[in-house]
Amino acid sequence: MTKNKIYWLCQILGWGIYGFIQIFLYTIAERFDVTQALGVLYQVLYFIATTHLLRNLIIRFGWLNLRLSHLIPRILAVTLILSALNYGYLLSIEYFTGTISKMDLMFLTVLINTLGYWAIYFIWTIFYFAFHYVERYNKSLKAETAAREVELNNLKAQLNPHFIFNALNSIRALVDENPRKSKESITQLSHILRNSLISDRKKMIPFMEELKTVMDYLALETIRYEERLTTKFDIDRNSGKYMIPPLMLQTLVENGIKHGISNLKHGGEISISTTVRRKQLHLQIRNTGQLSSSIKVEEGFGLINTRKRLALIFGEDAKFEIKNEDKTTVLTTIVLPSTERII
Repeated sequence: MTKNKIYWLCQILGWGIYGFIQIFLYTIAERFDVTQALGVLYQVLYFIATTHLLRNLIIRFGWLNLRLSHLIPRILAVTLILSALNYGYLLSIEYFTGTISKMDLMFLTVLINTLGYWAIYFIWTIFYFAFHYVERYNKSLKAETAAREVELNNLKAQLNPHFIFNALNSIRALVDENPRKSKESITQLSHILRNSLISDRKKMIPFMEELKTVMDYLALETIRYEERLTTKFDIDRNSGKYMIPPLMLQTLVENGIKHGISNLKHGGEISISTTVRRKQLHLQIRNTGQLSSSIKVEEGFGLINTRKRLALIFGEDAKFEIKNEDKTTVLTTIVLPSTERII
């Protein structure tokens, strides 16, 4: 069940229970009739609508990320306004049904009823924020555990002696031929190793930081494969606003070379492109090669780890797909939401 469905289920059940309690109290007081029943129904519908409006305000203005000193005054003000509007709404119903009295308009009556509705809104708000804070905490624990597990796998793959041996051999061949290029390659290798070692301390990193590591990695691989490997980048200038799990892009690019280009006699191309649409980062990685029908994509190439990390961090807002785009190209597509987006 999606979070949106859970939200509406809680809304309907919660306010429905509130309505039944109201009817029960009217019945005990022997004041229950058709008019009261309609009044309770209208009130329940009004509570559902106004609390949904409050939820949209919380999401739209990012109140879930505010400090308590900034959050509490906003919540108090908005819930007080909604409470006053609620009582005004009930007075309008009584007016049109002819049940309004002078007592309903007295200052003390207005104050008591407004404060009563304010308490109801405030309790709803506490439950809403508590749900999100608990969910965020649990998700954080799961993401941290999964991230550490994935990082260990990535470190084993990236820092294995075979990779370091190939990189150092490539650099050694450049020392006499192109000393300047060899120095640059050493810097790129040290950047990759440094980022790999500190990546397990971070849950998310800026996209451009991850891209820089990938560009260093591809530069080293270009030395190794020479003309058999070409690279292409088409990066949206707004991509830097987004955060991604560390080493995620690195893993996907490495897979493309290891399982695609390295197996081809004439090599191929790795291309990375991004676009930002509707506050989402669309990331595409293309590599020359083909996905074998005998290989289960969900189980191979470390992609299952990528799926798990995206699901834990972004939930249903992130999308991941890998497929044969045509007879010569494998396309990997990832869609990431803004990290400020809350559902």
